[in-house]
Amino acid sequence: MTTIESLQWRYAVKKFDENKYLSEKQINILKEAFNLTATSYGLQPLTMLVIKNKELQKQLVKHSWNQQQIAQASHILVLCIPKEHTQEDVENYFKLVKNIRNTPDEILNPFKEFLIDSFSQKTQEELFSWNKNQAYIALGNLLTVCAVEKIDSCPMEGFIPEKYDEILDLSSKNLQPVLILPVGFRAEDDFMKDLKKVRKNINDSVLHID
Repeated sequence: MTTIESLQWRYAVKKFDENKYLSEKQINILKEAFNLTATSYGLQPLTMLVIKNKELQKQLVKHSWNQQQIAQASHILVLCIPKEHTQEDVENYFKLVKNIRNTPDEILNPFKEFLIDSFSQKTQEELFSWNKNQAYIALGNLLTVCAVEKIDSCPMEGFIPEKYDEILDLSSKNLQPVLILPVGFRAEDDFMKDLKKVRKNINDSVLHID
């Protein structure tokens, strides 16, 4: 399929085939795609949990507005951001840049100091909002990669972060969950499977300024 045909094929799955599982190769593609997602300044303030544990998935259903896709899916991807964003996060990024690119400190330091100063002036609430926006970029990227790879998915905001935190022990890792993405394969009896996609006329959603 072409990219557009793949995006036409994609939809938010309402029922997964719970007897089908993604291969290790498919999971590795999603992990790589997540890691290659564009983020502001390249800082990657994101962590993705990959859950493949049916008992745990069933436990999470009641904390996900009883959405059964959580239990049915092959895997659950949980996108997390730092509970607290620290100066060390920025410093670690520049250590990575220096290690990979061997960029001299005299080039890196002005930008590093700018970011440290910029983040020091933001509240944790402002940093939460900024980081969550990065998670949405990652989610969009994963949805497209899933479509191209013929992996079904269903993006979700409807869950109780505090319960996910408690069950997955995320606070101890300085993480808080913000988005979840069940992935797997659509069930043959999913009522949404063969419905036509509903979208605006492209001329109503795209404007050209020449």
